Amino acid sequence: MTATLLAYVTLTVAIFSEVIATSALKASDGLTRLTPSAVVIAGYGLAFILLAQTLRVLPVGMVYAIWAGLGVVGVAFVGTFFFGEAFSVVKAAGIAMIIGGVVVVHLAG
Repeated sequence: MTATLLAYVTLTVAIFSEVIATSALKASDGLTRLTPSAVVIAGYGLAFILLAQTLRVLPVGMVYAIWAGLGVVGVAFVGTFFFGEAFSVVKAAGIAMIIGGVVVVHLAG
């Protein structure tokens, strides 16, 4: 596996870890519930360690665009499917714009 491909795989795992941590943050009820709070700490810790490794190979602007954009999309889906948050055409359009922005930044990088 090339260093670039490995960096993208690492970034993907970092994004999943961040989405899990953010979702656990919602479930932690203000960090008052022990298990979800532990998931928050472990998830963000792993996410940042992996993100740091990714930045050894890939440019920071592109990595951050992918990280932030796909993190927002992931958390929006988790909110809809696990926390009963509304999903509308407007939210879908916003998600499409975020993904489009990530693609543009990636192509420009």
